[in-house]
Amino acid sequence: MSKESYIILKNNSLPVDFTEIPVLEYALFSDLVKLLLKEDFRHCVAYYAFEEDQKLKFLCCIADDQSHELFVFSHEAGKNGLSLKSLTPECPQMQNFEREIHENFGVQFEGHPWLKPVRYAYHRADQSKVMDNYPFFEIESAELHEVGVGPIHAGVIEPGHFRFICNGENVLHLEIHLGYQHRGIENLFLEKENPLQRCILAESIAGDTAVGHALAHVQLMESLAGITINKRLQIERCIALELERLAVHIGDTAALCTDVAYQLGQVVCEALRTTIINSTQLWCGNRFGKGLIRPGGTNYPLNETVTDHIEKVLEDTGKRFIKLTDLIYSLPSVLSRFDGIGIVTKEQSQTIGTVGMAARTTGIPRDVRSSHPFQYYQSYKVEPVLTHSGDVLARGMQRNLEARQSIHIIKELISEWQKLSDELQLPDYHYQLKPNSFAVSMVEGWRGEICHSAITDERGRVIHYKVKDPSFHNWMALALAVRNQEISDFPVCNKSFNLSYCGFDL
Repeated sequence: MSKESYIILKNNSLPVDFTEIPVLEYALFSDLVKLLLKEDFRHCVAYYAFEEDQKLKFLCCIADDQSHELFVFSHEAGKNGLSLKSLTPECPQMQNFEREIHENFGVQFEGHPWLKPVRYAYHRADQSKVMDNYPFFEIESAELHEVGVGPIHAGVIEPGHFRFICNGENVLHLEIHLGYQHRGIENLFLEKENPLQRCILAESIAGDTAVGHALAHVQLMESLAGITINKRLQIERCIALELERLAVHIGDTAALCTDVAYQLGQVVCEALRTTIINSTQLWCGNRFGKGLIRPGGTNYPLNETVTDHIEKVLEDTGKRFIKLTDLIYSLPSVLSRFDGIGIVTKEQSQTIGTVGMAARTTGIPRDVRSSHPFQYYQSYKVEPVLTHSGDVLARGMQRNLEARQSIHIIKELISEWQKLSDELQLPDYHYQLKPNSFAVSMVEGWRGEICHSAITDERGRVIHYKVKDPSFHNWMALALAVRNQEISDFPVCNKSFNLSYCGFDL
């Protein structure tokens, strides 16, 4: 593997001159991707295309979780009638990346087994491909039947269609069809040149991950603008991220209890989640942390009143949550609905390139806080929590253990914060981005790896902005989890992942 074939970046490092990114012939590009992804400790963070000088430029970023490095390289080709040999047959984790490029630019990937639309972007290459003629996989058989769920669901959840092929109650295949609310988020990052508007946009990518996506965006802008922040603010951002993780894990535990009719677990966890999000509201005026993360500084610096409140809440909520989860995960009625249900194996997880919780529940230690540390995690080491059975029980227990870990982390981060001098940094909305540059920013949100990247032109304007939510990797894991399960197990399997419709459907 020639070092002239790629450049190496670190997460949230200084940007690089875009012209320094090697441009390879596609055959060499393809060989390099295959070579890098042979190792289980590497995975594709981003692979996308954009138009430049009447050509398509393809940019690939592969993460090495052992060396903490990001390998960046590219290839380019003409816009019209382009056909490339697909990487997916040998590197299945590339399937969604290639499908997205196909949808957006009409590139044909020869040999791709599943070359279907991903999001139905308004600027998609083939306008004849619409939601109503999506080519669902079919099996002709008098013994099989299909079950369609959605796109409209009960309550207020996002639209998405689930098409099951079943033999009786047994699920043979699930195909997940998303893209009903495509908002054009990535293009809006180009249209909205006001830095504050961009922050608000980032917070709106996925409402349950407002802190995670805002932090990924802010890190990216600070990298491109050469803005440095002090350790005190870094700690505050990490505390906000852990509060978000804790709140969602407790809330998801409530939802899992709902799906197996364990009402005590549901109502207590719902109440405990409220204590966490109310602490965030006390801090910045918004329960989900909106307004808290801003480039270069903050309008809501942490203070002793807020930290005292957080510590008291964590002490009380922590004890109650531990007591309750000890009960939840010892009840035979709950365990019978969790244990052995919706299994995703480690091999499957590696093959499709899962990230975050979905990876860690199969024993894969994929956690950006430790593998590609950012903010104060560069100084404060986080050991990934692992479970191994890959079933609903593992995904429930993962939330339990990670919630306990977040409580511990927040307490220690507050202690570190208290040792530092009060050096206030206010937001900077007048920054200038470095011209002709590329930068990448990764954050470990509660679902897993969030990645934002951007390219600037000769005037320092953003000409391409790319967002990847962890759900982009993990929806396929849900489809695998329900195979050979009874269709009645789908709700609890789905909730055990709790993937994002809107985070996927940008």
